[in-house]
Amino acid sequence: VQELQCLGLKDARMDSYGYVYARLNATPGREDVPALGLIAHMDTSPDAPGANVHPRRIRCQGGSLPLDAAGDVILDEQTLAPYVGQELIVTDGTTLLGADDKAGIAEIVSAAAYLLEHPDIPHGPICLAFTPDEEIGRGTEHFDLAAFGAPAAYTVDGGALGELEYENFDAAKAHIHFT
Repeated sequence: VQELQCLGLKDARMDSYGYVYARLNATPGREDVPALGLIAHMDTSPDAPGANVHPRRIRCQGGSLPLDAAGDVILDEQTLAPYVGQELIVTDGTTLLGADDKAGIAEIVSAAAYLLEHPDIPHGPICLAFTPDEEIGRGTEHFDLAAFGAPAAYTVDGGALGELEYENFDAAKAHIHFT
């Protein structure tokens, strides 16, 4: 919230559930354009701490990769195969790195900063939201659609390089019937 306010988004706020909302006002003459939403989540999970994260950059050489010093937490060769030769950011395996959507948050904040620095780029209102709890399937449980203010939105999330997601996954509930 503080970073968004420093950018110039004076209405940036966090609600009691940990959801962050902000609005980038339209450029002059575009105020009547429907608002567009941009949403990302902050990785949170009760199974792994999010504090004291020790990320490191590595060049993926292939094979498996031990993350922790003892070698007990390992990224397997199959998982890493698509990334051979690329630079990766990894955790030490003891905390939640959450890079898949810390990157999404950074992209949205960077886009807002760019538009604020370039007021000559015409745009309608842009509503921003950052949600918690995606990892446990409850990321939208307390999302305040009215406070968000956009009739349509894009979720910016991590994925494979060049991949475009066009639907959302929701693991909050499943009904299975056996006969």
